[in-house]
Amino acid sequence: MRPHLARHALVVTAALGLALTTAPALAHAGPTTNAAVKVGLTVQGPNGLLFKGKIRTKGHDVTTATGGTHKCDGTNGAAHPTAVPTPTAALDDAARKNGFTWDGTWYASFDDFSVDTVKNVSGGGAAYWNIAVNGTSTPVGGCQFKLNAGDEVSFTWTAF
Repeated sequence: MRPHLARHALVVTAALGLALTTAPALAHAGPTTNAAVKVGLTVQGPNGLLFKGKIRTKGHDVTTATGGTHKCDGTNGAAHPTAVPTPTAALDDAARKNGFTWDGTWYASFDDFSVDTVKNVSGGGAAYWNIAVNGTSTPVGGCQFKLNAGDEVSFTWTAF
């Protein structure tokens, strides 16, 4: 019986060694999660359309006048284990590439921004900027929700 156990141990050791040496290669074989994606972005204010277009985006640090600089890459609030494209990062990219401004307050307790103004249109105390992806309001903040290529993102001024 001993030769049988030795052979079994050798086979198991060889299989384990092969699995361990190929696992890193397999783990890196797929695309990175924070690869830039192209999404549609619409910003709708109380008096009409403020922006509509396609934007390439990925998760990145975002800087606002009110909120400062913070990550906005889906790892916020431990929503995702690695960086991913997000709605607020898409808004930030659209603003920088198309010459408009936006501002948001940073809430450390949520590890996310709250969008306060877009193109000088403020929610104030009467409204807020709702974030929706593919027609459904996001269940988490705009720095936590993962976008996929082709998603339709909207920021809509919404009265309370």
